[in-house]
Amino acid sequence: MVTHPDTLLEAIESGQTQKVSELVRDRLESGQDALKLHDSLFPIVQRVVNPPYINPHLPKMYNICRELFQYLDKDDIGHLVQLEATEYARRPKLEKIPRKTRTGPPPTFSDLEDAIQSRDVPKTALALTSLFNKDQHELARHLLLIGSGYLNESLGHSVSCTAFILQEMMSRPGQDTWPAAATLADYFCKGHFHETPTTRSLHGTSSMHVSEHLLRAASGRGIVNLHHTITLYAIERSRSFLSPADHNHMIATWIDFMGDKDLEPFNPDNMSTRNLGGYKEFIEAFSKLEIDPQVSHFRAALRNRAEREKLAKFLIKGVCDLYKGNYDPHYLSGLGSVLWVLQNYWEQPSICLTALHQYLTFFSPNGR
Repeated sequence: MVTHPDTLLEAIESGQTQKVSELVRDRLESGQDALKLHDSLFPIVQRVVNPPYINPHLPKMYNICRELFQYLDKDDIGHLVQLEATEYARRPKLEKIPRKTRTGPPPTFSDLEDAIQSRDVPKTALALTSLFNKDQHELARHLLLIGSGYLNESLGHSVSCTAFILQEMMSRPGQDTWPAAATLADYFCKGHFHETPTTRSLHGTSSMHVSEHLLRAASGRGIVNLHHTITLYAIERSRSFLSPADHNHMIATWIDFMGDKDLEPFNPDNMSTRNLGGYKEFIEAFSKLEIDPQVSHFRAALRNRAEREKLAKFLIKGVCDLYKGNYDPHYLSGLGSVLWVLQNYWEQPSICLTALHQYLTFFSPNGR
């Protein structure tokens, strides 16, 4: 079935979830590349909102899906695109921000902060676009530093949403990034994130502090604790935008964001030594959402790269296969963060297993 290029975006815009599902299925069956289909959703995704929250959860999730695709086979990528398109369709959308013609000299970062403080969304979006076109890495650095001053007020989203939306903008050279700039402008104005904080410092290197505090971040149940892990994931994924001093500052603010929470490492009674096996065996166990035995079984998969990537693939497929038409966007954002932990801290099983336990407990309807 051949459809007009805008038909899918129009269906998402108007919230026609059944039609969106059918269009995505038809396009994939007719041979359209799933990654290109995902990329085509960019303009509408940036306007998808998740009330009553002001945080742009869905634009962040959209970029994290790009990272999840790397673990999946072609057909499985299509299943994830089907899930995300349905989620975008069933939610309300921001009104389009009109693009005005800018007059006067090019904006400075001070002009940007003034526009945010006055809560002028079109002016802020214009300033963001101009600064992005001039030096996208310096804009990213500046916005992340602003966001670092509002972690407690935003539950970390002032950094995590900002980081992934910026990365999506940078992945589109030559394309119009106005939809994402408008989303960031709307978010920063609503959150009143306008002031760059004084730079913080750490004794020692930030890498040492990451390793020291990640187990604490991965401890605990619920959305607040999950965001401790997601926020670090965003900081580390954005490290190329930050100087060593900037990174030290971001880690210091992240540590403060966690407060005095305790370490609660996952220590299973019986640690499995069996390999993962096949997906059929995995999904039968995963669908029961019996968290402790599942996480215990994953221990053996940490030992080599092939098994870790297999576990990542199975987790993504499992999350997609259990979809019933309504998901919290943190199911995918949190999945991205826990897979990042597995790939970077696999030599520290306690951290990995605790992060897996935190995520799967959140994903389980009985575990929050």
